[in-house]
Amino acid sequence: MWHQHLAILPILIPLFTALLQLLPWGDRPQPKRRAIGLGASILTLVASAFLVIEVNSQEMLVYLLGNWEAPFGIVLMVDKLSAMMMLLTAILALPVLVYGCYSEDNLGSHFHALFQFQIMGIMGAFATGDLFNLFVFFEVLLISSYALLMHGGGKFRVRATLHYVLLNLLGSALFLISVGTLYGVTGTLNMADMAVKIQALSGDQAVLAKAGALMLLIVFGLKAALLPLHFWLPQAYSTTSGVVAALFAIMTKVGIYSIIRVYTLIFGADANELALVAHDWLWVMGLLTMLAGAVGILAARDLRLMVAYLVVISVGTILTAYSLFSTQTTGAALFYLIHSTFITGALFLLADVMAFERGKTASRIVSGKKMANHSTYAVMFLVSAVAIIGLPPLSGFVSKLMILESASANGHNFWLWAAIIGATFIMLVAVTRAGSKMIWHTLSGKPSDQSAALGKRISIASLLLLSLLMTVFANPIQQYTQSVAEQLERTEDYPNWVLEAPEVSDE
Repeated sequence: MWHQHLAILPILIPLFTALLQLLPWGDRPQPKRRAIGLGASILTLVASAFLVIEVNSQEMLVYLLGNWEAPFGIVLMVDKLSAMMMLLTAILALPVLVYGCYSEDNLGSHFHALFQFQIMGIMGAFATGDLFNLFVFFEVLLISSYALLMHGGGKFRVRATLHYVLLNLLGSALFLISVGTLYGVTGTLNMADMAVKIQALSGDQAVLAKAGALMLLIVFGLKAALLPLHFWLPQAYSTTSGVVAALFAIMTKVGIYSIIRVYTLIFGADANELALVAHDWLWVMGLLTMLAGAVGILAARDLRLMVAYLVVISVGTILTAYSLFSTQTTGAALFYLIHSTFITGALFLLADVMAFERGKTASRIVSGKKMANHSTYAVMFLVSAVAIIGLPPLSGFVSKLMILESASANGHNFWLWAAIIGATFIMLVAVTRAGSKMIWHTLSGKPSDQSAALGKRISIASLLLLSLLMTVFANPIQQYTQSVAEQLERTEDYPNWVLEAPEVSDE
C-alpha cells in the first residue's frame, strides 16, 4: 500500500527533484527548473499533509529502510511532532519558492537544486529515528545552506558565510564526538533504543552519558541560535538574499526540534540519573537569549538585522517555555513556533522588496523616498508588526497568551511573564521606530519607479494570511499542538512502536 511509504516521500521528492534540476535542460533551463521545483513543492506539501492525517489516526509511522529491524537498521520515525514540523516546512517553502522564481533564482548558480537539497535535509532531520542519521541530515542541510547563503555574492556575504561555515564545522565535529560518547556508553544510536538503555546507566557510565548529552546541547544550541551561540545568526541572515533568509526561518527550528526530541525522549523524566539533564540550562539560556534579542533589535539600524534579532527572541521564547517541562507550556510553545516561522519568513521577504523599491537607502532604518507600492507595504508592515510583537488579535498575541496562561501554575512564572512582557514592550518600541522611519516619514518628491513583481507581493501576503488563519483556527491548531505535547510526554510508547515495528509489506 502506498501509505506505507508515506514517511519517506517528503525526503525522496526533494531529493529526486534536485537531481532533475541539475540536468542541463537546453538553452533556457530556468523556466523548466522553476516548473519542476514548484510541482515538487506542491507534491511535498500534499505528502506532508497526508502524514499529519495518518499520525492523527495511527499515532506514529515507523518505516524500516531495507526492512532491517530496529535498532540495527536505519529507521524513520514520524510522530505528531515530526509530521507537524514537516508540514510547516512544506507550507513555508512554497510561497518562498514562488518569490524566488521572480528572477531571484538568477542571482546565483543552481538555486533550485540547492533549495530542494535544503528541504530534503530539513525533512530528513525531522523524520530520522537515530542520532547518526540526524547528523547526516544536518550535514545535508548545512552544505546546501553554505551555498545558498552565498547566493548573489558580495563581500559581506562571503564574510558572513565564512563565519557560518567555520562555526558549523566546529559544531559537526562536536556532534560526532557526543554521538560517539553516547554510542560507547549505550551501544546504540537508535533514539528509541537509547532511551531504554539510558535508564539503566549509573556511576561512571552515567557521568559519561551526561557529558555526551551536554555536548549535544551545545550542538543543538548552535543550530537553534541559543545564547551564547546565537551571534552567527544576525550577521548571516541579514546579509543573505531575502528569499534565502525567509527559507532559513525554519533552520533554527531544526535545532529546537532536536532539543525537544532528544531531551524529552532520551533525557526526559524517565531517564533516572540523567533525567531532565538540560532543562535548567535551557531555562537560563532561554531567558538570556530573549534579553540578547531584545537588545539587538533596539541597536539594529537595518530592517533585515532587526528581523534576524526577532528570530533570536522567538528562539528564546520557545525554549524557555519548553524548559518548564509541562504539557501545556510545550503545546503553547509549539503554537508559537508555527506562528513565528511564518511571520519572520514574511518579514524577511517584506524587507527585501522594501529595500528594492527604496533604492539607495535600501533596508536601513532611515527616512527614504516613497516606494512605488508604498500603501501595500504599509499595510503588510502593520499586519506583520502586530503579529510579531504579539498585539491583539493576531496569532502572536494568541500564542503568547497561551504560554503565559500555561506557565501560571509553575513556580517560574514570574520570570517568564517578566521576560515575555518585557521583550514584547521592547519589540513594540523597535518595530514602531522602524515603521515610523521607513513608511511614515518619507522624503518629499515622486515615488520610486522601481516596483517589485506582483508575484512577490502575493507570496508575502500569503505568509501573512497564514497568521490570520492561525488566529481564526486557533482552537483546532491548539488542540493539535497540545496532542503533540501529550504524545511527547508518553515516552514509554516510542520504544514499543519503533523496536516492534513490522516490516514494510511488498503488497
